[in-house]
Amino acid sequence: MITIHLLIVEDEIRLRHALANNIPWDQYGIEVVGQAGNGTEALRLIERKKPEIVLLDLQMPEMDGLTLARKLRQTDPLLKIIVLSGHDDFAYAQEALELGVLKYLLKPAGEEEILMTVLEAAERLKKELEQRHNQDELKEKWKLHLPFLINDFMQGWLNGKFEAWEIEYKSNALQLELTMDDKYAVVVIDMDPISEAEQRFSKRDTPLLQFSLSSIVKEFLQSERCWVSTDYAGCSVVVFQVAGNQEANIVLQKINTITEKLLFTVHSCLRLTASAGISGAIGGGEDMNKLYIQAVRALQNRIVLGHDLAIPYREEQGRELALMLEPNLEKALEIALETGEGDKASEMMTAIWDGAVAKLLTFGDMQEHILYFASLFVRMIQKQGWSVQEVAGDDYMYFVNHRELTTKEQILLWLQRMIKAYLNYANQRRKSTSHSIIKTILSLVEKEIDQEMTLHAVADRLYVNSSYLSRLFKQETGKAFSTYVLERKMERAKATLQEGVRVYDAAAAVGYRDVSYFTRVFRKFWGVTPGEVRN
Repeated sequence: MITIHLLIVEDEIRLRHALANNIPWDQYGIEVVGQAGNGTEALRLIERKKPEIVLLDLQMPEMDGLTLARKLRQTDPLLKIIVLSGHDDFAYAQEALELGVLKYLLKPAGEEEILMTVLEAAERLKKELEQRHNQDELKEKWKLHLPFLINDFMQGWLNGKFEAWEIEYKSNALQLELTMDDKYAVVVIDMDPISEAEQRFSKRDTPLLQFSLSSIVKEFLQSERCWVSTDYAGCSVVVFQVAGNQEANIVLQKINTITEKLLFTVHSCLRLTASAGISGAIGGGEDMNKLYIQAVRALQNRIVLGHDLAIPYREEQGRELALMLEPNLEKALEIALETGEGDKASEMMTAIWDGAVAKLLTFGDMQEHILYFASLFVRMIQKQGWSVQEVAGDDYMYFVNHRELTTKEQILLWLQRMIKAYLNYANQRRKSTSHSIIKTILSLVEKEIDQEMTLHAVADRLYVNSSYLSRLFKQETGKAFSTYVLERKMERAKATLQEGVRVYDAAAAVGYRDVSYFTRVFRKFWGVTPGEVRN
C-alpha cells in the first residue's frame, strides 16, 4: 500500500491532537507527518515534509488559512487542501474553492466525514499522477534518443576518469551549467526486481522499465538543480548541484525527502517499486567518484531492508582506500559486488575468466593469473577497509600459498566462493551498522520519554528519511516505532503511579500535557485508570 502524507494545521491544541490520534489513519495508508498551530509554522513544515494533503483551519494566528492556501497553491498545484472551518459563511467557502481547495468542511465535522474526505483527496491525487505519467507518454519518450554525449560525460565524471580542468572544459563544451566551486550530492535509483506474481512485465522488459524510470526521474526533477544520467547497469543517477555554503546535513535531509517523494511517483505511475541510494556527504567536483560509490553502496542495503526505500549511505568503520573505477570488466565486477548483485558478479567473473585463464597454455601463465585474481580481490576487500583474512575464511590459505591451486577448475571454484564470501561479509557489516542506529534511537526514547516523540522528529535528528527509519526499526525490534514509544511511556507511567505520584505529575513525566487525554490513553492500554493504579 502506498503511504500518503498528511499535515494537520489547527490552532486549537486539543482538536489538533484528536485529529491526529483518534482517527485510524494508518489503516488506510495515511501517515500524519506533522502538526502545526499556525500558517507560518505550517509553511516551514511543508517545505521539509512535502505532504500530499493538508487539513487546514481558516482562523489562525500569524497567518490565516486562506493566505496559507493561496501560497501553497502557487508552489505546489498538486497539493490537496481540505478546509475544516467554524465559519459558516458563503464568502469564505467561495474564496476557498476559488483557490482550489478540494473541500470545505464545517466544524464540528465527524471523524468519519473527515476520514472519507481525506481518502477522496488521496484517490484523486493518485489518478492525477497516473494521468500525468501515462504509458502513452512513456512510449513516446522511448522513441527519442538519449543525449549520449552528456550521458557519457556524466559517467566519466562519476567514475573518476577526468581531471578538474577536463571536467570544466567538457562541461562548457556541452553547455552544462556547472562550476568546480559548487558542491554536489549523488543519488542512484533502480527499479526493484520484478516479483514472480507480476503479470504485466518480465525480466525481458527491464530495459523498457529502466527507461521509463529515467523519464519519470527527469520530469519529476525539472525544477531542481540537478542532472540525470544512466549508468552501465541501467540505473538512473542524479547529481544534485548545491550552490553556496549550505549545511551538508540540511541539504542531504532535503534530498532524502525529494527522493522519497520521487519513489512514490514512480510507484504511482508504473505500479512497480524502485529504490534509491543517497551519498552520505556533499563534495566538490573532484569528489564525484567517491560520492557515486557511496550512493551505490547505500542502494545495496535494499537486500537487507526491502524494496521501495530511499536509503542514505552510512559510513562503516574501517579504512577507505582511494581507487578509481575504470570502464571495463573489473569495474563491472566491483560494482556488482558493492551493490550485492551476486548473479551479475558471477557473470563478470566468468567474462574475465573466459578472456584470460580459460586460454592459458603454460603453468607459468597460470601462476601469473592466480596472482592477478588474488590482487583483484585484495584490492576490492581492502577498499572497504575490511580484513582479507576475515572475509575469505578458510579460502585465505590460497592468498598466502597460491601454489595450492593446481587446476583451472580449482581456481574458478575458489573465485566463485570468494564472490559469495564477499557478499556474505558485506551483509553482516550492514546489519552491524543497523544495530548501532537502533541503539541510538532506543537511548533517545529513554532519555526524552518526558517529551512528545515522533518517528519524523527522530528521523530529522538523525538526518535520514522516515520511511527508511521505520522499516529499519521494525526489522530490528519487531515493532512499529509509535507502538514501542507508547509501550515505554505507559510502562514508565504505571511504575511512577505505583510509587504514589499524582496523576498530573505522572502524565507530565511521560510527555502528556493534557491529563484527560493521558487518562484515556492509559485506560485503553492497561484497562484501568491512572487513579486506580495509584490507589
